[in-house]
Amino acid sequence: MKGQPDQLRAGQLKAGAEAATAGLPALMLSAERLAASLTAGAHGQRRAGAGEDFWQYRPATQGDTARSIDWRRSARSDGQFVRDREAQVAQSAAIWVSAAAGMDFTGGPDRPAKRDRADLLALSLSLALLAGGERVGLAGQPARMGRVQADRIASGLVTRQALGSDEDAPPAEALRPGQRIVLIDDYLGDPAPVLAYLHRAAGMGVQGAMLQLLDPDEEGFPYGGAVLFRSVSGALSHDTRDAGGLRAAYLARLAERRTMLSRACMTAGWHFGTHDTAAAPSQALMWLWSVLEG
Repeated sequence: MKGQPDQLRAGQLKAGAEAATAGLPALMLSAERLAASLTAGAHGQRRAGAGEDFWQYRPATQGDTARSIDWRRSARSDGQFVRDREAQVAQSAAIWVSAAAGMDFTGGPDRPAKRDRADLLALSLSLALLAGGERVGLAGQPARMGRVQADRIASGLVTRQALGSDEDAPPAEALRPGQRIVLIDDYLGDPAPVLAYLHRAAGMGVQGAMLQLLDPDEEGFPYGGAVLFRSVSGALSHDTRDAGGLRAAYLARLAERRTMLSRACMTAGWHFGTHDTAAAPSQALMWLWSVLEG
C-alpha cells in the first residue's frame, strides 16, 4: 500500500522526536531551580520614561500637566518640580552554546558532559533574563519575551544536533547593534573564528561574555604512562608513552590560550570567565548574571 511507507516514516519521525526531547523535562526542571537563585529586574536606561524607579526631579516646563507636578517637593521651594521616573525597556540577549563534538566529553561518570552543563547554564540564564522582562533567544534565532520563549530555547538546546567536527563558531551574521551576547564553549579549537567574531561585535558596539567550560581532566591533565589521546570526533589523535611528561607543556598552552582570549575580550569590551564541570553550576551562573547586569 502507498500509505504504508508514509506511516512508517511518520512513526520513525515521531520516535526520533520523542528520543531527542526525552531530556527536556529534566533540563527545564534543573534550570528553573538554578534560575530561582537569581532575582531578575528590569534594566534602567538612565533617561526619563514610563518606568517605576525614581530618577530625578526637574523644574516643570510648558506642557507638564498639574497631575505630573510633585507638590510636596515643590512646596519646599519657589518653583514647581516634576518627579521623573527612569525608563525601563526590554533588552535583547542572545546565547550561543557550541555544538562541537568535543563538548560531549566527560572525564568521568561522576560529572556531566560539557554540553550538558552548558545547556543547563544557557537555559537557567535565559529563564532569569526572561523573568526580568527581557527578550532572549539562542544565537541566530529571534529573541522574544515570555514563558513560551523559555520552552522554545529549551527545545532548541535539547534537539540541536552535535557536529561531527571538533570546530564550531557563533554566527557572526546574526549580530545586531544593542545586543548582549553570551558564548559558551571550551575554546580548545582554532581561536581564529571567535577572535573574528569578537572584532566584528566590538565594531557594532555589541557587548557580552565568553565562558570557557572545561572538564577537570582538561584543566589538570591527570594522565601518566602510555595514553592514546583522541578527539571526540576522532579527527585528531596522539599516542604517547609518557603522558606525564606532556603535562607542563599542556598546562602552559592552556594558560596561553586563556590569556589570549581574556585580552581579546578586554579589547572588545567583553568579559571572559572559566568554569569546570566539577564545580557547582551556580558559580558560573552568578558570574554570567553579574557581568551582564554590570
